[in-house]
Amino acid sequence: MGALVLAIFTASLLVSCTNLALAVNEPKVIHVGGKVLCQDCTQGWNEWVHGCKPIKGGKVSITCMDDRSRVVYYGSDATDELGQFDIIVNKYINGKELKAKLCSVRLVSSPDSTCNILTDFAGGKRGVKLNLPSLVYRDQIKYTLGPFYFTKPLCDEPNTTDSDDTHGGHY
Repeated sequence: MGALVLAIFTASLLVSCTNLALAVNEPKVIHVGGKVLCQDCTQGWNEWVHGCKPIKGGKVSITCMDDRSRVVYYGSDATDELGQFDIIVNKYINGKELKAKLCSVRLVSSPDSTCNILTDFAGGKRGVKLNLPSLVYRDQIKYTLGPFYFTKPLCDEPNTTDSDDTHGGHY
């Protein structure tokens, strides 16, 4: 009987230590990173064409919702000289776990007056949901997005759809 009690005690101790080890390695923050570039349409729309350059000081935001579609977190980051951003979000907000799949990242603004038109390449204008992390390792979780693009006013395509067609096409 004593051996059985000792075995149960040892097993429960192992389970407790395992749970503690998992809790210690659980990510406490979420990193969201990517790149923001300026695309000059006169040079083509390929990232590798010389028409792309990093935007320093471009603003990217993240908005996280709860299950009831209420904003629980909003944050932003400015890009560095390489056009890169890294937003760090606490995984727990007001004691509740943040659900990354309910977070959306989007372009906000560009300080470059010659390249400040939002584009929707890679979802930068409408926003991108965090779906699959690019890195999950020990206490780290990271999502890598983009690249997102701004373009020049010259490249902005006008809206050619007639969304206010109240006459059904007949005048």
